[in-house]
Amino acid sequence: MTMAADKPGSLDEELRAAVRRLMRERRSRGPSSGADAAAPRQGPAGAASEGREETMRQIREFALAPRDIRDYLDRFVVGQDEAKKVLAVAICDHYHHVRRCLDGSIEPTREFAKHNVLMIGSTGVGKTYLMRCAARLIGVPFIKADATKFSETGYVGYDVEDIVRDLVRAAGSDPELAQYGIVYIDEIDKIAGQTAEGVRDVSGRGVQINLLKLMEETDVRLIGQTDMLGQMKALITMQTTGEPPQSTISTRHLLFIVSGAFDRLPDLVRRRLGKTRIGFGETSQETVDDRTAWLRRAETVDLVAYGFEPEFAGRLPVRVVLDDLSAEDLERILTQAEDNILDQYRDDFRGYGIELRLDASAIREIALRAHREKTGARGLMTILERLFRDPKFELPSTPVRSFEVSAATVRNPAEALKHLLAEDRDLHDGKCRQAIEAFANAFTDAHGLRLRFTPGASAALIGLVLRSGRPVEEVCRDHFKDLEYGLKLVSRNTGRTEFSVTKAMVLNPDRELSKWVTASFGQP
Repeated sequence: MTMAADKPGSLDEELRAAVRRLMRERRSRGPSSGADAAAPRQGPAGAASEGREETMRQIREFALAPRDIRDYLDRFVVGQDEAKKVLAVAICDHYHHVRRCLDGSIEPTREFAKHNVLMIGSTGVGKTYLMRCAARLIGVPFIKADATKFSETGYVGYDVEDIVRDLVRAAGSDPELAQYGIVYIDEIDKIAGQTAEGVRDVSGRGVQINLLKLMEETDVRLIGQTDMLGQMKALITMQTTGEPPQSTISTRHLLFIVSGAFDRLPDLVRRRLGKTRIGFGETSQETVDDRTAWLRRAETVDLVAYGFEPEFAGRLPVRVVLDDLSAEDLERILTQAEDNILDQYRDDFRGYGIELRLDASAIREIALRAHREKTGARGLMTILERLFRDPKFELPSTPVRSFEVSAATVRNPAEALKHLLAEDRDLHDGKCRQAIEAFANAFTDAHGLRLRFTPGASAALIGLVLRSGRPVEEVCRDHFKDLEYGLKLVSRNTGRTEFSVTKAMVLNPDRELSKWVTASFGQP
């Protein structure tokens, strides 16, 4: 976060705009009265108040069991059974303690070791999604931040206390509700105080110390020292209400979840175990090559060797390693997980009136290709975007209403799209020709004059139909609205009852019909 003083002109304008806006709001509200204060809220504000009370009720009456949370997570996240169990138990322990503090079963000031969680896993294995789903089930405010944005002082980068302020904003600027939320910090391994070259990272150590205070228990100022706009708003609020707004929020009941990939950690564990167990034959070659297996054997000493302060590692007592996703896992995500990325693409096509259908071979091929991306579930979107980019551009402008995807489509989407458009054009052209013939027969039945459309005329009419997007019957009726009168005149002058409709007649019916009528006056 760059200091506000870096852009004084922009800050002055922002402050002046904020003051004007707040003063307008104050004037529009007018003098408050006891009756106004007691009246129930209406509209969006009232709905927000009801939602807030419902959330607080859920926190005060928290009654979920770990299996309830696990079962809910199973609906959205494939695999990661151990991580689900660990998170479910940690969340239940934490919020049952919060409930007991709120209902007076235990003293709120009683010492309690929070179940802060450290999740270790590669990118795309579901760490963030697990936490979002869990927070959604409980209903508490949730905020995610990347540890790489933090700095020790906050003058350059992101002050660690800013994440708590962001949580308050996520709770609708309600500090009381926010103090029971969940803070999730990703890429925590990036602030390890030891760089890859073994050089001590002082800044990373400072961020760890600051985070350590938050994870224990501390009061965080709701308005940062450099937040001039926030300070101005607080001043105006105090002038408006006569009372100063709440200035701090306690982190006592915040649950902290941190995660990271920890790329170097398996090597540290391997070296430690290799020194102490060499010659005992306890580690097979298969285990040596398995990164996840080494991570599961990590201990606090390995985290310290990685670059974490012992106190910081100690504040993360609950640790779990997430499995890398296999091709089978990715396939199950596409077929079993609720709200998966494939459903989003189905909705995209459905918005254009196109039904998207994938057979089993297509889903398997997508999963295999996504697995080769080595980015976990994120690889699915990479493959799906590559597969559906051109069809989403081309098909909405065609009469195609069904898009069938097979493994061959996934392997060569461009060729598959080309064949689909060609097949659809042939089918569409055939139906159009039948409709043109039906129009000619109806014209004969109505007027006793027979029309024969040449191949060139039919092709030109089909082109008009494609460009207009209207049915053939409508196009023919509007395009040949004067044909009846002109041909009856020609028939009366010449005795002809059968006419050949050419491409020229389709392209300019008025001009060609005028030629026919003029010529008919000179014929017996």
